[in-house]
Amino acid sequence: MRTEHAIIVRGLRKTYGGHAAVDGLDLSVARGEVFALLGPNGAGKTTTVEILEGFRRRDAGEVSVLGADPRDRDRAWRGRIGIVLQSTGEFEELTVTDVVHHFARYYPNPDDPEKVIERVGLGAKRGARAKVLSGGQRRRLDVALGVIGRPELLFLDEPTTGFDPQARREFWDLVRDLAAGGTTILLTTHYLDEAEALADRVGVIARGRLVEVATPATLGGRNTASARVRWLAPEGPQEAVTGTPARLVCQLVERFGGEVPELTVSRPSLEEIYLSMIGEDAR
Repeated sequence: MRTEHAIIVRGLRKTYGGHAAVDGLDLSVARGEVFALLGPNGAGKTTTVEILEGFRRRDAGEVSVLGADPRDRDRAWRGRIGIVLQSTGEFEELTVTDVVHHFARYYPNPDDPEKVIERVGLGAKRGARAKVLSGGQRRRLDVALGVIGRPELLFLDEPTTGFDPQARREFWDLVRDLAAGGTTILLTTHYLDEAEALADRVGVIARGRLVEVATPATLGGRNTASARVRWLAPEGPQEAVTGTPARLVCQLVERFGGEVPELTVSRPSLEEIYLSMIGEDAR
């Protein structure tokens, strides 16, 4: 299995009581890539990720994570990955400094805890107890624990659930900084705008199978799909669906002799494409 990929999966299968939670899934994630795995609840996302992390055994298929089979994981391999779960744990009475320094001792070559605290944006809170941190600050602490071991690969499970809009965007900046530093990131999220903002590629999983993998801009052919053009004419609001929106806009500009009132041009959103892909599973 090629070294330029952090993750390679071929024919992955996992069943529970005769039901295939993961049914012949193929997936590859390049080193240094931010990859978002999208899918409804029960689609097989969690099972797939837990197999990649080494927490769950597969029934069939080949899996390589950082060049090794997670089924044969050892301490050295675990030190090369970082995991940020939806809830890492509670450290109510410990300070940020206490928690990060404590977790650093689990790794053979940890990053500098004080630098990590600064990197995740908690420098001003290093002496604060975990119980007084906001939700966004607690997630930053979770990320600090996930990256303290200098991981080559970071798993982020629904990292911004419950965040307010400002906290989400601050967290996105943190993820971008980690990716810029060369960390490979596998992200699971239900927020389509989050996947569009962060991911180099997205994969949509439904009923245990990977439906499609593409960039957010091209998933489901959304970059070439018909566009919806709206504008305001003297007789009222107008709308047209066309495969050549630029031509229609030029015609409108000529008709109006310049600016077209309330002109908008839009192709299907990532959410619309995603919902069409998962079909009945969206209900």
